[in-house]
Amino acid sequence: MMLNMVGALNQALALEMERDEKVIVLGEDIGVDGGVFRVTEGLLKRFGGQRVFDTPLAESAIVGASIGLAIAGLRPVAEIQFMGFIYPALNQIISHAARLRNRSRGRYFVPLVIRTPYGAGVKALEHHSESTEALFCQIPGLKVVAPSTPYDAKGLLISSIRDDDPVIFLEPTKIYRAGRQEVPEELYEIPLGQAKVVREGEKLTIVAWGAMVAVAQKAAEMVEKDGVFPEVIDLRTLSPLDRQTILESVKKTGRLLIVHEAPKTCGLGAEIAAFVAEKAILQLEAPILRVTAYDITVPLAKSEDFYYPSPERVARGIKKIMES
Repeated sequence: MMLNMVGALNQALALEMERDEKVIVLGEDIGVDGGVFRVTEGLLKRFGGQRVFDTPLAESAIVGASIGLAIAGLRPVAEIQFMGFIYPALNQIISHAARLRNRSRGRYFVPLVIRTPYGAGVKALEHHSESTEALFCQIPGLKVVAPSTPYDAKGLLISSIRDDDPVIFLEPTKIYRAGRQEVPEELYEIPLGQAKVVREGEKLTIVAWGAMVAVAQKAAEMVEKDGVFPEVIDLRTLSPLDRQTILESVKKTGRLLIVHEAPKTCGLGAEIAAFVAEKAILQLEAPILRVTAYDITVPLAKSEDFYYPSPERVARGIKKIMES
Protein backbone atom coordinates (compact mmCIF):
# COMPACT_ATOMS: atom_id res chain seq x y z
CA MET A 1 0.00 0.00 0.00
CA MET A 2 1.40 3.41 -1.01
CA LEU A 3 1.04 5.80 1.93
CA ASN A 4 2.34 9.20 2.95
CA MET A 5 3.40 9.73 6.56
CA VAL A 6 -0.05 10.88 7.65
CA GLY A 7 -1.62 7.70 6.27
CA ALA A 8 1.07 5.48 7.80
CA LEU A 9 0.60 7.02 11.24
CA ASN A 10 -3.18 6.72 10.98
CA GLN A 11 -2.84 3.07 10.04
CA ALA A 12 -0.50 2.40 12.96
CA LEU A 13 -2.93 3.93 15.42
CA ALA A 14 -5.90 2.03 14.00
CA LEU A 15 -4.10 -1.32 14.01
CA GLU A 16 -2.85 -0.91 17.58
CA MET A 17 -6.28 0.20 18.81
CA GLU A 18 -7.79 -2.83 17.13
CA ARG A 19 -5.18 -5.14 18.65
CA ASP A 20 -5.22 -3.74 22.17
CA GLU A 21 -8.32 -2.21 23.74
CA LYS A 22 -6.14 -0.41 26.30
CA VAL A 23 -4.86 1.96 23.59
CA ILE A 24 -6.74 5.26 23.60
CA VAL A 25 -6.23 8.52 21.71
CA LEU A 26 -6.80 12.02 23.06
CA GLY A 27 -5.94 15.61 22.24
CA GLU A 28 -7.23 18.88 20.86
CA ASP A 29 -9.57 18.39 17.86
CA ILE A 30 -8.37 14.82 17.27
CA GLY A 31 -11.83 13.27 17.39
CA VAL A 32 -14.48 14.99 15.30
CA ASP A 33 -11.98 16.83 13.09
CA GLY A 34 -9.34 14.08 12.96
CA GLY A 35 -6.53 16.37 14.12
CA VAL A 36 -4.97 19.43 12.48
CA PHE A 37 -3.16 17.25 9.93
CA ARG A 38 -5.84 14.52 9.90
CA VAL A 39 -3.59 11.87 11.43
CA THR A 40 -6.46 10.61 13.62
CA GLU A 41 -9.15 10.91 10.95
CA GLY A 42 -11.76 8.17 11.09
CA LEU A 43 -10.69 6.80 14.48
CA LEU A 44 -13.63 8.31 16.38
CA LYS A 45 -16.16 6.71 14.06
CA ARG A 46 -14.35 3.39 14.19
CA PHE A 47 -13.60 3.11 17.91
CA GLY A 48 -16.09 5.45 19.58
CA GLY A 49 -15.94 8.32 22.02
CA GLN A 50 -14.70 6.22 24.95
CA ARG A 51 -11.38 5.60 23.21
CA VAL A 52 -11.01 8.67 20.97
CA PHE A 53 -11.90 11.99 22.54
CA ASP A 54 -11.30 15.70 22.21
CA THR A 55 -9.80 17.60 25.12
CA PRO A 56 -9.81 21.23 26.24
CA LEU A 57 -7.05 23.51 24.94
CA ALA A 58 -4.86 22.72 27.92
CA GLU A 59 -1.62 20.87 27.22
CA SER A 60 -0.69 20.41 30.86
CA ALA A 61 -4.09 18.82 31.51
CA ILE A 62 -3.79 16.58 28.43
CA VAL A 63 -0.44 15.18 29.54
CA GLY A 64 -1.32 15.10 33.24
CA ALA A 65 -4.51 13.15 32.58
CA SER A 66 -2.62 10.83 30.22
CA ILE A 67 -0.07 10.05 32.93
CA GLY A 68 -2.87 9.05 35.28
CA LEU A 69 -4.52 6.94 32.60
CA ALA A 70 -1.21 5.20 31.89
CA ILE A 71 -0.58 4.42 35.54
CA ALA A 72 -4.11 3.00 35.74
CA GLY A 73 -3.32 0.47 33.01
CA LEU A 74 -4.26 2.16 29.73
CA ARG A 75 -1.90 3.07 26.89
CA PRO A 76 -2.80 6.65 25.98
CA VAL A 77 -1.54 8.33 22.81
CA ALA A 78 -1.81 12.06 23.42
CA GLU A 79 -1.51 14.58 20.60
CA ILE A 80 -0.09 18.06 21.12
CA GLN A 81 -1.10 20.09 18.07
CA PHE A 82 2.35 21.62 17.51
CA MET A 83 5.67 21.30 19.32
CA GLY A 84 5.52 24.99 20.19
CA PHE A 85 2.44 24.27 22.30
CA ILE A 86 4.08 21.56 24.40
CA TYR A 87 5.85 23.87 26.84
CA PRO A 88 2.94 24.24 29.31
CA ALA A 89 3.14 20.44 29.75
CA LEU A 90 6.88 20.32 30.50
CA ASN A 91 6.35 20.05 34.24
CA GLN A 92 4.08 17.03 33.79
CA ILE A 93 6.49 15.42 31.31
CA ILE A 94 9.74 16.07 33.17
CA SER A 95 8.66 15.96 36.80
CA HIS A 96 6.19 13.08 36.57
CA ALA A 97 6.05 11.01 33.36
CA ALA A 98 9.83 10.64 33.11
CA ARG A 99 10.35 9.98 36.84
CA LEU A 100 7.51 7.76 38.01
CA ARG A 101 9.21 4.45 37.30
CA ASN A 102 12.24 5.59 39.32
CA ARG A 103 10.19 7.34 42.00
CA SER A 104 8.11 4.22 42.62
CA ARG A 105 11.16 1.91 42.36
CA GLY A 106 9.56 0.09 39.45
CA ARG A 107 6.10 -0.39 40.92
CA TYR A 108 4.54 1.98 38.41
CA PHE A 109 5.36 2.72 34.79
CA VAL A 110 4.01 5.20 32.25
CA PRO A 111 3.29 3.64 28.83
CA LEU A 112 2.44 7.01 27.29
CA VAL A 113 3.11 8.32 23.77
CA ILE A 114 3.03 12.08 23.19
CA ARG A 115 2.76 12.78 19.48
CA THR A 116 3.49 16.22 18.10
CA PRO A 117 4.33 17.76 14.73
CA TYR A 118 7.66 19.56 14.81
CA GLY A 119 10.01 21.56 12.61
CA ALA A 120 9.84 24.27 9.99
CA GLY A 121 9.27 24.03 6.27
CA VAL A 122 5.57 24.82 5.80
CA LYS A 123 5.73 28.56 6.56
CA ALA A 124 3.41 28.37 9.54
CA LEU A 125 2.68 30.91 12.26
CA GLU A 126 4.72 31.52 15.41
CA HIS A 127 4.97 28.50 17.78
CA HIS A 128 4.12 26.16 14.88
CA SER A 129 7.66 25.39 13.64
CA GLU A 130 9.63 24.58 16.78
CA SER A 131 12.43 22.01 16.82
CA THR A 132 13.42 21.70 20.46
CA GLU A 133 14.01 17.95 20.64
CA ALA A 134 17.22 18.42 22.66
CA LEU A 135 15.10 19.54 25.63
CA PHE A 136 13.63 16.06 25.87
CA CYS A 137 16.77 14.12 24.94
CA GLN A 138 18.44 15.38 28.12
CA ILE A 139 15.71 14.04 30.40
CA PRO A 140 16.37 10.54 31.84
CA GLY A 141 13.30 8.35 31.60
CA LEU A 142 12.06 9.73 28.28
CA LYS A 143 12.49 8.19 24.86
CA VAL A 144 12.47 10.48 21.83
CA VAL A 145 11.62 9.31 18.31
CA ALA A 146 11.69 11.16 14.97
CA PRO A 147 10.84 9.19 11.80
CA SER A 148 11.85 10.34 8.32
CA THR A 149 9.72 8.07 6.10
CA PRO A 150 6.17 6.65 6.11
CA TYR A 151 7.48 3.09 6.56
CA ASP A 152 9.55 4.04 9.59
CA ALA A 153 6.78 6.23 11.01
CA LYS A 154 4.38 3.29 11.19
CA GLY A 155 6.86 0.81 12.67
CA LEU A 156 8.28 3.28 15.16
CA LEU A 157 4.86 4.44 16.36
CA ILE A 158 3.74 0.86 16.94
CA SER A 159 6.92 0.19 18.94
CA SER A 160 6.39 3.41 20.90
CA ILE A 161 2.81 2.49 21.83
CA ARG A 162 3.96 -0.93 23.04
CA ASP A 163 6.86 0.50 25.06
CA ASP A 164 6.38 0.69 28.83
CA ASP A 165 8.14 4.06 29.13
CA PRO A 166 6.98 7.50 27.97
CA VAL A 167 7.88 8.36 24.38
CA ILE A 168 7.98 11.81 22.76
CA PHE A 169 7.07 11.02 19.15
CA LEU A 170 8.10 13.84 16.83
CA GLU A 171 6.47 14.02 13.41
CA PRO A 172 8.24 16.23 10.83
CA THR A 173 5.61 18.68 9.57
CA LYS A 174 7.47 19.35 6.33
CA ILE A 175 7.25 15.74 5.13
CA TYR A 176 3.80 14.73 6.39
CA ARG A 177 2.59 14.63 2.78
CA ALA A 178 5.86 15.11 0.89
CA GLY A 179 5.75 11.70 -0.79
CA ARG A 180 4.40 8.18 -0.67
CA GLN A 181 6.12 4.91 0.09
CA GLU A 182 5.20 1.25 0.05
CA VAL A 183 3.99 0.42 3.56
CA PRO A 184 2.83 -3.10 4.55
CA GLU A 185 -0.76 -3.26 5.71
CA GLU A 186 0.02 -5.60 8.58
CA LEU A 187 1.50 -4.77 11.99
CA TYR A 188 5.28 -4.51 12.25
CA GLU A 189 7.70 -2.94 14.68
CA ILE A 190 10.92 -1.02 14.22
CA PRO A 191 12.93 -1.29 17.45
CA LEU A 192 13.56 1.94 19.30
CA GLY A 193 17.19 2.93 19.71
CA GLN A 194 18.39 1.65 16.33
CA ALA A 195 19.67 4.07 13.69
CA LYS A 196 19.70 3.18 9.99
CA VAL A 197 22.36 3.69 7.34
CA VAL A 198 20.17 4.98 4.51
CA ARG A 199 23.06 5.61 2.11
CA GLU A 200 26.31 3.67 2.09
CA GLY A 201 29.35 5.82 1.42
CA GLU A 202 32.94 6.69 2.16
CA LYS A 203 35.15 9.60 3.25
CA LEU A 204 32.33 11.34 5.16
CA THR A 205 29.45 10.43 7.51
CA ILE A 206 26.35 12.62 7.63
CA VAL A 207 24.05 12.17 10.63
CA ALA A 208 20.50 13.55 10.40
CA TRP A 209 16.94 12.85 11.51
CA GLY A 210 13.37 13.75 10.59
CA ALA A 211 12.97 16.03 7.58
CA MET A 212 16.72 16.59 7.46
CA VAL A 213 17.41 13.05 6.25
CA ALA A 214 16.03 13.85 2.79
CA VAL A 215 17.97 17.13 2.78
CA ALA A 216 21.17 15.27 3.63
CA GLN A 217 20.54 12.70 0.91
CA LYS A 218 19.99 15.41 -1.72
CA ALA A 219 23.18 17.15 -0.65
CA ALA A 220 25.07 13.87 -0.88
CA GLU A 221 23.84 13.44 -4.45
CA MET A 222 24.91 16.99 -5.30
CA VAL A 223 28.55 16.36 -4.37
CA GLU A 224 28.91 13.06 -6.19
CA LYS A 225 30.13 14.93 -9.27
CA ASP A 226 33.11 16.05 -7.16
CA GLY A 227 34.01 12.46 -6.33
CA VAL A 228 32.58 12.58 -2.80
CA PHE A 229 30.19 9.80 -1.76
CA PRO A 230 28.96 10.52 1.78
CA GLU A 231 27.40 7.92 4.04
CA VAL A 232 24.06 9.07 5.49
CA ILE A 233 22.69 7.87 8.83
CA ASP A 234 19.08 8.38 9.91
CA LEU A 235 19.00 8.31 13.72
CA ARG A 236 15.26 7.47 13.89
CA THR A 237 15.49 7.38 17.70
CA LEU A 238 17.12 10.43 19.29
CA SER A 239 17.06 9.03 22.81
CA PRO A 240 18.39 6.47 23.48
CA LEU A 241 20.98 7.35 20.85
CA ASP A 242 22.43 4.58 18.70
CA ARG A 243 26.03 5.55 19.39
CA GLN A 244 27.47 2.34 17.98
CA THR A 245 26.15 2.87 14.45
CA ILE A 246 27.48 6.44 14.42
CA LEU A 247 30.86 5.37 15.78
CA GLU A 248 31.33 2.52 13.32
CA SER A 249 30.52 4.78 10.39
CA VAL A 250 32.84 7.59 11.50
CA LYS A 251 35.71 5.18 12.09
CA LYS A 252 35.20 3.97 8.52
CA THR A 253 34.86 7.38 6.84
CA GLY A 254 37.07 9.59 9.03
CA ARG A 255 34.80 12.64 8.85
CA LEU A 256 31.50 13.71 10.45
CA LEU A 257 28.87 16.24 9.42
CA ILE A 258 25.71 16.65 11.53
CA VAL A 259 22.54 18.22 10.13
CA HIS A 260 19.58 19.39 12.19
CA GLU A 261 16.91 22.06 11.96
CA ALA A 262 17.11 23.01 15.63
CA PRO A 263 19.28 25.98 16.67
CA LYS A 264 22.98 25.15 16.81
CA THR A 265 23.79 25.94 20.44
CA CYS A 266 23.13 22.95 22.72
CA GLY A 267 21.33 21.08 19.94
CA LEU A 268 21.57 17.29 19.78
CA GLY A 269 24.36 17.72 17.25
CA ALA A 270 26.59 19.04 20.01
CA GLU A 271 26.18 15.83 22.01
CA ILE A 272 26.90 13.71 18.94
CA ALA A 273 30.00 15.76 18.15
CA ALA A 274 31.26 15.48 21.74
CA PHE A 275 30.66 11.75 21.83
CA VAL A 276 32.54 11.15 18.58
CA ALA A 277 35.40 13.38 19.71
CA GLU A 278 35.68 11.37 22.92
CA LYS A 279 35.58 7.97 21.24
CA ALA A 280 37.10 8.41 17.78
CA ILE A 281 39.20 11.57 17.69
CA LEU A 282 42.24 9.67 16.43
CA GLN A 283 40.22 8.34 13.49
CA LEU A 284 39.02 11.81 12.44
CA GLU A 285 40.74 13.34 9.42
CA ALA A 286 38.99 16.72 9.73
CA PRO A 287 37.10 18.77 12.35
CA ILE A 288 33.48 17.81 12.99
CA LEU A 289 31.05 20.20 11.32
CA ARG A 290 27.41 21.04 12.05
CA VAL A 291 24.91 22.50 9.57
CA THR A 292 21.90 23.70 11.53
CA ALA A 293 19.31 26.40 11.93
CA TYR A 294 20.47 29.64 13.49
CA ASP A 295 20.34 30.64 17.15
CA ILE A 296 17.23 32.72 16.75
CA THR A 297 13.50 32.26 17.16
CA VAL A 298 12.00 30.53 14.12
CA PRO A 299 11.26 33.40 11.71
CA LEU A 300 7.94 33.98 10.01
CA ALA A 301 7.15 32.83 6.50
CA LYS A 302 9.15 35.30 4.38
CA SER A 303 12.44 34.45 6.08
CA GLU A 304 11.97 30.75 6.73
CA ASP A 305 13.90 29.59 3.65
CA PHE A 306 16.97 31.43 4.93
CA TYR A 307 16.66 29.77 8.33
CA TYR A 308 16.01 26.18 7.31
CA PRO A 309 19.05 24.02 6.35
CA SER A 310 18.85 23.41 2.60
CA PRO A 311 20.62 20.84 0.41
CA GLU A 312 22.80 23.67 -0.90
CA ARG A 313 23.90 24.66 2.60
CA VAL A 314 24.65 21.05 3.46
CA ALA A 315 26.58 20.60 0.19
CA ARG A 316 28.69 23.64 1.09
CA GLY A 317 29.33 22.07 4.49
CA ILE A 318 30.43 18.85 2.80
CA LYS A 319 32.88 20.71 0.58
CA LYS A 320 34.23 22.62 3.56
CA ILE A 321 34.88 19.51 5.63
CA MET A 322 36.45 17.69 2.67
CA GLU A 323 38.84 20.62 2.14
CA SER A 324 39.85 20.78 5.81
